[in-house]
Amino acid sequence: MLQLVSSTLTSQSVKRIKVCRSVIDISSFVPFARRKYNKMVKYLNQSEAINIDKDLFEKYKFSVDQLMELAGQSCAVAIAKSYPLSSSDAEDSSSSGSSRVLICCGPGNNGGDGMVCARHLKLFGYSPEIYYPKRTNNELYQRLLHQCVENGVLILENQRIEEATADSTILHKYAIVVDALLGFNFRPPVREPFVRIIDMLKNTSVPICSVDIPSGWDVERGPPEDGGIRPQMLISLTAPKMCASKFDGKFHYLGGRFVPKKLESQYNLNLPKYAGTDLVVRLH
Repeated sequence: MLQLVSSTLTSQSVKRIKVCRSVIDISSFVPFARRKYNKMVKYLNQSEAINIDKDLFEKYKFSVDQLMELAGQSCAVAIAKSYPLSSSDAEDSSSSGSSRVLICCGPGNNGGDGMVCARHLKLFGYSPEIYYPKRTNNELYQRLLHQCVENGVLILENQRIEEATADSTILHKYAIVVDALLGFNFRPPVREPFVRIIDMLKNTSVPICSVDIPSGWDVERGPPEDGGIRPQMLISLTAPKMCASKFDGKFHYLGGRFVPKKLESQYNLNLPKYAGTDLVVRLH
């Protein structure tokens, strides 16, 4: 089609096109459109995030474990897109530097998302290890942990990490650290047993991927005065939270392709379109 059209252009038209191309960079059109559209996506305050979760459970009858599975799988997919395995890693099931992932899980829904993420990363060929400093007797979390163990995910002894918290180089054996410690219900300040691990994450050069909220950040205002964790990647779930506007890392994904259209309309979320059957969409 382009060849047919170009054959009918006059020499004067061609000159005009060349002039236009020298002034306007056509390649900038798509990124500009993406940035413009993403500014329309609604960033939720804490109350809105809580109410949306409540509606998903009560009005739309999602179960907690159902949403965790969808969210955690989305996180694993986003990580695999941003930090793909090399061909040698994909063929070798043994732990290697570029495939080892540390998933730090908290006791709440974020931690559950992290455990699901770990299980799916294992299925994708990564070598995930879970650090779970504050365990719960809740049956759901016991099942999630059991599923990880049965799938060959290594569960670290808390003492191994805690004894080394003064030395953040312990994290250097991992290619990525997934921060699934604290979610949007968190209110500062950070308390034990998370103070030491979050201090380690502040000081490491290993890329950090935060699930929904970087741990220690205020869900609305963003990072604490000391700067807090500065993740390279953020995976917002359901819809971005207000603190995500302060995220200046490399990868920002939206995950969890499960929001009913009625709910999206009710809260004016203006979510971006997911491509094909993708579970995640990159915001920037």
